[in-house]
Amino acid sequence: MSAPESVKPDPVKQELAAIGEQLDRLLEVVRRLTEENRSLRHSQEQLANERAGLMARNEQARSRVEAMIQRLKALENNG
Repeated sequence: MSAPESVKPDPVKQELAAIGEQLDRLLEVVRRLTEENRSLRHSQEQLANERAGLMARNEQARSRVEAMIQRLKALENNG
């Protein structure tokens, strides 16, 4: 005697359940990658701002050194 219809596993339902689980996993990966991308973009922006600040400070230091060199040359010529 065969099992009642309600007891037999339904292959379509099993496949849909498997697809649903796979979709849940993919959605979690997308969520995680979206958050990681947001975090990386934020870090990149911070690093770009830091780099710009460092370049400005470097330019200021270079200008001060050049000014000191000019003053030293002037002192040397006058001395």
